[in-house]
Amino acid sequence: MGDGIRTTAEYAEGDALPRKYDAHAEGCGETGSKELPDSVTRKSMAEKSPAEWAYERLILYIQKFEEQLDNEHEVAMGFAGNETGVLRIEGLGFFDPDIVTFYGRDSGGSRMQLIQHVSQLNVALRALPTPKAKQTPRRIGFELAAKLEQSE
Repeated sequence: MGDGIRTTAEYAEGDALPRKYDAHAEGCGETGSKELPDSVTRKSMAEKSPAEWAYERLILYIQKFEEQLDNEHEVAMGFAGNETGVLRIEGLGFFDPDIVTFYGRDSGGSRMQLIQHVSQLNVALRALPTPKAKQTPRRIGFELAAKLEQSE
């Protein structure tokens, strides 16, 4: 919608619907905006805690990142500013009103959990080689999106 006059209903709808925009240099990977799933738009942003809203968007970002991976790689998180390394994402959760939790394993296979306040949320998605013992890569973003669709 342009800068024209909006009805009250259009104003309220525009205020309630999430907006997303991505721009990329040609050939540098597309995140491509697509329709948000019903599971994300079922409740308005005002009805969601910051943690729930961050959780849902993280799932969408992880899923889109995984769409660009080949069968030799899985998604993981990288950490900046310390020696923690990476976390191969196996799960994601939130604790209202403001905590997001990542579950997974480090590069050595040890269990790992990151608990983060939404105001400090800073996630670097990385592609790691699929472990040699696995035949196919795990697509956690798609698993989490399916669970999101099943909830409520």
